[in-house]
Amino acid sequence: MARQRHLFLIEKRTIPVGRHKIKLLILKPLEARKEKVPGVLWIHGGGYQSGSAKDIFATRALSLVVKFGVVLVAPDYRLSKKHPYPAALHDCYAALLYLKEHAEELGVRTDQIMVGGESAGGGMAAALCMLAHDRDEVRIAFQMPLYPMLDDRDTPSSADNHAPNWNTKRNHKAWKRYLREAYGTDLVPVYAAPARREDYSGLPPCYTYVGDIEPFYCETLDYVRHLQEAGIRAEVDVYPGWFHAYDIFFPAKAEVRAAFERFEDRFAYAVEHDFAPQKEDAGPEQRNDAAEGAVQIEQGGNES
Repeated sequence: MARQRHLFLIEKRTIPVGRHKIKLLILKPLEARKEKVPGVLWIHGGGYQSGSAKDIFATRALSLVVKFGVVLVAPDYRLSKKHPYPAALHDCYAALLYLKEHAEELGVRTDQIMVGGESAGGGMAAALCMLAHDRDEVRIAFQMPLYPMLDDRDTPSSADNHAPNWNTKRNHKAWKRYLREAYGTDLVPVYAAPARREDYSGLPPCYTYVGDIEPFYCETLDYVRHLQEAGIRAEVDVYPGWFHAYDIFFPAKAEVRAAFERFEDRFAYAVEHDFAPQKEDAGPEQRNDAAEGAVQIEQGGNES
């Protein structure tokens, strides 16, 4: 897929999630194209407690639309101030299913559905990869969980961190708000804190980057290592001196622009090499019918 400047349309839609409704922000190429393009679900950050779909305009997500012409869907998921886990997971999974089910209308390749996000959005992207794998209702070709929020437990880099923007105190507060009564216990589900998962086999290929002075440094490296140990292609770039969301604070710096180019290179590689045919489109040898509908979302907290 050639990198060029693509004009795009912005569309807002509303979809049901149980008794609730959420808004989706959809960015898609303006020009008519004969071939279908990858579809990317991009999830905003904010510690699960703040932020909105509009945040994508200040993140790496926008470059995927402008330079690669993908269709991008960003959900305005419910936030933990009023709606703890698993509300956000339900919302984002519903958006993922919507992307798959409306792929034809949106001009998306069903075998190149991808997910990504920064911070809590990166953690949610990882959780969606796990839930989608376990349910086998939608297959994800590639994941981009950038400096993701994955572990509710302290790690060597998050236990006593006083870096700018996001630190130990803010991290603890966000996890407590998201998990409520489950925080600090062994009852936290893997779909809430993906670092708790033990079996990483079958998950999609991954690219991420992280700063070495931020709280999520260790859990990001651990996530990539676990994927690699499971035989999955997974790459991480570490940037010295970067605190949490450094790239969003300083997008014009030369080192950040170089990181953006690296991110785009890895995405371009994924577009050329990573495909995940949906179960209904795959041959018998690619199907895993036994997994369908077998997984329930564990509560681990109060849903509003």
